[in-house]
Amino acid sequence: MIKFLVSTAALSLMIAASANAQAPAASAAPAGAPAAAVMPAAAPTVAAKPDLAKGGAIATQVCAACHAADGNATGAANPKLAGQHPEYLAKQLHNFKPSKDGKPATRANAVMAGFASALSDADITNVSAYYGAQAIKPASGKNADTKKQGEKIWRGGIADKGIAACASCHGASGKGIPVQYPRLGGQWGEYTESQLVAFRQGARKNSAQMTSIAAKMSDAEIKAVSDYSASLR
Repeated sequence: MIKFLVSTAALSLMIAASANAQAPAASAAPAGAPAAAVMPAAAPTVAAKPDLAKGGAIATQVCAACHAADGNATGAANPKLAGQHPEYLAKQLHNFKPSKDGKPATRANAVMAGFASALSDADITNVSAYYGAQAIKPASGKNADTKKQGEKIWRGGIADKGIAACASCHGASGKGIPVQYPRLGGQWGEYTESQLVAFRQGARKNSAQMTSIAAKMSDAEIKAVSDYSASLR
């Protein structure tokens, strides 16, 4: 919120008037005399625009070995970052960093903690924006036998367990919602499965909402919906 500052000249006049109430009134200013100067309002803070070139350099030098320079990791052990919402990527990188007060990171991963800790806030903004701007080469569902079950969970949830449809947060086509929910469409099904299991077991703790949902899901339900989400476009 922009705060408007009271003119120091006006404030001085108010104090003088109070202290010298018995003093003769000052003569009026000549017509056309300039009014007391007013300090300009402070300009609102504008976030720096991400530098995609710097982000690309970080991706190539630091991240490419696991996630590929274009964000399309070649194996399901590492997530695809291409096309992911930059805000979500930035949040994850910050969550990997150990807390300054000595508390453990909200998303524990020894490998990622080391990389994230070496990045400044500007680095995180730049590399997240860079990967978000890349085109995803989507994975595909692999299990036709569980497709119907996965689709049912994605579109309608699991009513008897009080689980809402995945689509209600991540979108019908798995594109997610910037800032709030990640894109899951085209992500490795095996990676999505591993994260749901991590939430259920308490190994991943940076989303109370997902911890609550995953805690109610069976292995078969997690596997089916994860594989289905990989096929979404």
